[in-house]
Amino acid sequence: MTPIRVLAVASEVYPVVKTGGLADVAGALPAALSEHGVATRTLVPGYPAVLGTLASAETLLQWPEFYGGPIRVLGGTHDGLDLYALDAPHLFARPGNPYVGPDGRDWPDNGIRFAALSRMAAEIAQGAIPSFVPDIVHAHDWQAGLVPAYLHYGRQPRPGTVMTVHNLAYQGQFPPDMLATFGLPAESYAMHGVEYYGTISLLKAGLQFADRITTVSPTYAREIQGDEGGMGLGGLLRERSGVLSGILNGIDLSVWNPATDPNIAARYSMEQPAQRAANKVALQQRFGLQVDPDALLLGVISRLSWQKGLDLLLETAPTLLSEGIRLALLGSGDRDLQDRYSALAHAHPGRISVVIGYDEALAHLIQAGADALAVPSRFEPCGLTQLCALRYGAIPIVANVGGLADTVRDVDEAAVAGGAATGVKFAPVTADALAHALRKANLLFNDQVTWRRLQHAGMATDVSWHNRAGSYATLYRELIAAPQR
Repeated sequence: MTPIRVLAVASEVYPVVKTGGLADVAGALPAALSEHGVATRTLVPGYPAVLGTLASAETLLQWPEFYGGPIRVLGGTHDGLDLYALDAPHLFARPGNPYVGPDGRDWPDNGIRFAALSRMAAEIAQGAIPSFVPDIVHAHDWQAGLVPAYLHYGRQPRPGTVMTVHNLAYQGQFPPDMLATFGLPAESYAMHGVEYYGTISLLKAGLQFADRITTVSPTYAREIQGDEGGMGLGGLLRERSGVLSGILNGIDLSVWNPATDPNIAARYSMEQPAQRAANKVALQQRFGLQVDPDALLLGVISRLSWQKGLDLLLETAPTLLSEGIRLALLGSGDRDLQDRYSALAHAHPGRISVVIGYDEALAHLIQAGADALAVPSRFEPCGLTQLCALRYGAIPIVANVGGLADTVRDVDEAAVAGGAATGVKFAPVTADALAHALRKANLLFNDQVTWRRLQHAGMATDVSWHNRAGSYATLYRELIAAPQR
């Protein structure tokens, strides 16, 4: 098998820097791809956290001026990842969140920052680092969306390009007068170029010019071709449907493994599940909830936003309380939702508890200790928390959308009898339907034989990257075999 060289381009990568699922995918996929004969280098911005992990990295490129200042490209490894870092202090030497300042607003030069990342990826794709000339450039989300555009307008022989959409809601829109700043030709500002309703959309650029488009579940790939799910890009995606596919995400089983997880109170496995109960006790104590093995403990690990349906879960509070369900929620986001959840917890101590923020270790304990995990998203490209829940024996309660629909097998009589069911789905995505699902889950929880069967089926589900990475490797090989670009 001929090795394939892939340059991945991402704005975050776990475990170096993470704000969401993109980082998990960018961090886990390279190792899984290596099993399929794919060697990956990942280009990331040189944030302080990135440079701190690459202290002994090699300088591969050094230019005196690049989008407003001097830059270096550093090459090194961290935690098994082969990384290239764009060290551009004028763009990335900022503490905290990669995208927003201390005031919570987007950095005003985000367009230039990620145009620079994309331009450097295009330079590497054209051979700027002779020791690694890629066969494929794989761009992730809007922050890397200009990579296919730069290569298209460069009008030189180039590698194949793949654009992966992790969430179509984030499109990277900027004023049209930035076209020259981005280094794009005037002709690119057109309907079949980077123009998008009077703006420049970096995501649209990637979708327009990439040789192949992927998104992170088959159902989401269908949803985004519709007018509602397409969020203004449905027409383009329908036009390019012949090169669009959905490949499910996986999770890193070395990170998410209840048999070896250092972040949980007691380790356990599908074959030896008894110690899971100790994690429920530890989770109840950590959140200040009443310790009660007979009460359904519902976990939530989520961004608090309209997309994630967390306003709907708030509306089900009377159901949670009347059913005796306990809630342990970890998340942050919309300030109003944060305040409303905090007020609800204050009004019902011992029954509802909320931790505002994100804590990776606590997320692991929630997966290990919660009886069920709620993901009531209005739309969900793939979702990773429900995959972790399956792995850890927490029963997912999910909206029947996107990747949630593809990864959770609903409870019905036939599925339970055959041992195939792994969770509870609900539709439409309303508070009433969610409340019904919660009551249904509570009824199932009180039938421990059925509940154990659900847990066993979930923990037996393949949520790894192995087969999913194989789909990417196949796509890469098909693209390499295609006619010269």
